[in-house]
Amino acid sequence: MCRNREIQLYVGIMILIGAVVSGAAAFFLSISAAMLVLITSVLLIACSLVFTKWRYREIGKLSGYLRRISNGDYELDVRDNHEGELSILKSDIYKVTLMLSEQSSYLEQDKVKLTNAISDISHQLKTPLTSMMVMADLLSDNELEESKRAEFTQNIRVQLERIEWLVSSLLKLSKIDAGTVIFKKDKVSVRTLIERAVQSVLIPMDIKEQTLLVEGDDSVTFTGDNHWTAEALINILKNCVEHTSEGGEVSISFSENPLYTEIKVKDNGHGIPKEDLPYIFRRFYKGKNAGEDSVGIGLAMAYSIITSQQGDIEVRTDQGKGTEFHIKFYNKSRT
Repeated sequence: MCRNREIQLYVGIMILIGAVVSGAAAFFLSISAAMLVLITSVLLIACSLVFTKWRYREIGKLSGYLRRISNGDYELDVRDNHEGELSILKSDIYKVTLMLSEQSSYLEQDKVKLTNAISDISHQLKTPLTSMMVMADLLSDNELEESKRAEFTQNIRVQLERIEWLVSSLLKLSKIDAGTVIFKKDKVSVRTLIERAVQSVLIPMDIKEQTLLVEGDDSVTFTGDNHWTAEALINILKNCVEHTSEGGEVSISFSENPLYTEIKVKDNGHGIPKEDLPYIFRRFYKGKNAGEDSVGIGLAMAYSIITSQQGDIEVRTDQGKGTEFHIKFYNKSRT
C-alpha cells in the first residue's frame, strides 16, 4: 500500500497538518494542548491508514478474483450482504461473472453443435460421393453395355441433385441460425401459400396415386414471409407424402381466430413411433420409419423457419393412423 504515490502524498500532508496544528497549539495555548493535538493527529492518521489498508486489501482480492475469472473460473461468488461501494462493485462483478459463464456455456454448446454438424454433413456427403466414384470407374470401361452406361449416368445425376439439395438446405439453415435472414412481415393469403407449396408434391403424389384435400376460407391470412413459409410448408408436405402409402390421403385445413391463424397438415400414413416424436425437428435425425434417401433436415428447416417468425409448430401422431402437423402464427395486432 505504502508504495502508492497517492498514499505517500496523503500521509505527508496529514503529518504536515498535524505538525502545524500542534505547533500553533503550543504557541497560542500550551504544551499540554499541543501534545493533545499531536496525539489526536497521530491516532487519526493511524486509523485512516488502517482503513485505507483494508480497502486496498479488498481491492486486491477483487483484482485476484478478476484474474481467476479471466482464466475461466466462473464459480466464484464475491457477493456480500453489506452496503457500500465495494459491495456494489462485488455484486456487479458477480453479475458479469454469471454473464461470462452463460456465454462460455453457449460457446461450448455451439462448438459441440458445429462438430456434430460437420460430422453429419460429412456422413451425408460420403455415401453419394462414394457411389458416384464407383459408377465413374465403371463408366470408364469401354466394354460396358450402353444400357448400363445410361443407368449409371442417370444414377450419378440423381446423386448430384441430392448433394445440391443438401448443400442448398444447409446454407438456408445456416443463414437462419446466424440470424442473417430477414423475414418479411407481409399479409399472406393462406390459400395462395398452400397453392404454391403443393406444386412441389403434385408429381410424387400422382405417382403414388394419393389424394390431396384442401379446406379453408379464402379470406384467411397471417402476417409473415410468404417465400420462407412456403419453404417450410413444402418440407412438411414432402414428409407427409413420403410416409403415406400408395392410394393414401393428405389433407390441409386452415382457419383463423382473434389470437392466431392455424394451418393443419394431416396424412393417413403409418404415423411416427413415440420414441422418435421428441426428436423429429432435430436436424439429421432419422426415425425408424425414415426412407433410405431421407437426410433428416426437412422438418428441422420447417421448425426453424416457423419459430423464427414467432410461430409454433407441433405434431400429433397415432401409430398406424397418421400424423398431423399444427402450425400457428399469432396475430399480435388483434390481441
